Amino acid sequence: MTGGADTPPDAADGSAPRRIIHIDMDAFYASVEQRDDPQLRGKPVAVGGASLRGVVAAASYEARAFGVRSAMPSVTARRLCPDLIFVRHRFDVYRAVSAQIRDIFADYTPLVEPLSLDEAYLDVTDHLWPGQTATQVAKEIRARIREATQLTASAGVSYNKFLAKLASDQNKPDGLCVITPERGPDFVLSLPVGKFHGIGPATARKMNAMGIHTGADLRAQELEFLTRRFGKSGRYYWNISRGIDHRQVRPDRIRKSVGAENTYFTDLMTLGQAHEALAPLAEKVWRHVARHELRGRTVTLKVKFSDFQQITRARTLPRMVDCEAEMLALACELADTVLPDPRGVRLLGITLSGFDHDEAPPDGQLELFGDDGLDPSPRHR
Repeated sequence: MTGGADTPPDAADGSAPRRIIHIDMDAFYASVEQRDDPQLRGKPVAVGGASLRGVVAAASYEARAFGVRSAMPSVTARRLCPDLIFVRHRFDVYRAVSAQIRDIFADYTPLVEPLSLDEAYLDVTDHLWPGQTATQVAKEIRARIREATQLTASAGVSYNKFLAKLASDQNKPDGLCVITPERGPDFVLSLPVGKFHGIGPATARKMNAMGIHTGADLRAQELEFLTRRFGKSGRYYWNISRGIDHRQVRPDRIRKSVGAENTYFTDLMTLGQAHEALAPLAEKVWRHVARHELRGRTVTLKVKFSDFQQITRARTLPRMVDCEAEMLALACELADTVLPDPRGVRLLGITLSGFDHDEAPPDGQLELFGDDGLDPSPRHR
């Protein structure tokens, strides 16, 4: 690749820097609904349930202008935006559109790492035509997505995954941002640490309590201090504060966990009710892991009480969990340690992790899947 912003200096080890693209669909679920129903266009739309116990799975940009966000209780969203229109999710449609988009990606590189239905990393380093740049590829992909789906996508282009993802968030919706190696190390300095991929809300609060609010604050910390406070994730935080990320784009990205959760219309007040509610969650999780021939050692129970306080309890076996019944039994045993509770239970979840191939990711994020009627991850759909 020659010329322009896509021509970086050599990496520290003498190799040429990679060309990574991060594609992120704009308000994907809500945008699909607005595309398919003209009456919803230009209006505040939330994908999710409108009931008292409903949760927003996705919000259109018109709804976001009122402060409506994914994972927000529907009653709160309605209070912020009285004219909010709720629509039921249609995951079969979202998956079909996602397949169209991934077919487009495959025309440019085999190195595509999907993160969810609406976003993916692409490594185009070794798959560019002479004179072609990664920025040109990103522009072409966005144009093809719009033509094929009538939806918009934002893109970030950089020399590593961390910065490419940061870049895709800069000019949303329907935007493109390029972070060159010359800009990369300083690009992160003024950004809040809560905006960094791999630093979740809980970690951001912990950092803020230590006086670490921005990338510059994070960079000022010694590696030894970060590893002492955050374990092996400390080195990852030390690196990203300098624009460094050695992770590869992995088309065979390994799943870290499989989970299912449910929010209940009426609070669960007894242990028996909780045990009964855990059974269908265990069935959903086990169906998924069995289909993909996964086995894990760690069962995690998630409980959210009626006051929205959330706790998790986990148990790790010295061997793989044998079957659905054992997983359910472990989840029930964990429930026995915290329930019943006078506040009542609003939400329950079960996650299986600790697979043979498991490598703890920096963010330790729980994955929830919509493919089998399970709850989707409430990131920012």
